[in-house]
Amino acid sequence: MAVQAFGTGSGEVVAFDDFAGWGTVREADGSERFFHCTRIADGSRHVDVGEHVTFALAPVGLGTWEAVDLRPAPAPGPR
Repeated sequence: MAVQAFGTGSGEVVAFDDFAGWGTVREADGSERFFHCTRIADGSRHVDVGEHVTFALAPVGLGTWEAVDLRPAPAPGPR
């Protein structure tokens, strides 16, 4: 099912459960976004913990946002 995206983000995958198919991405500001494996752009339904990704944000109800269209991204450089 297609969803309307409302913004973009990037971060590091901090959790992913292969069996359940869900995970979380932590952005640089510390906020975490939930995602489901069906929202991984390449259709693989798997992402490694520690991988850096970009994503779009989509509303999932009652003021909650989910990461969708996850794609691999280069790791951020040193600050």
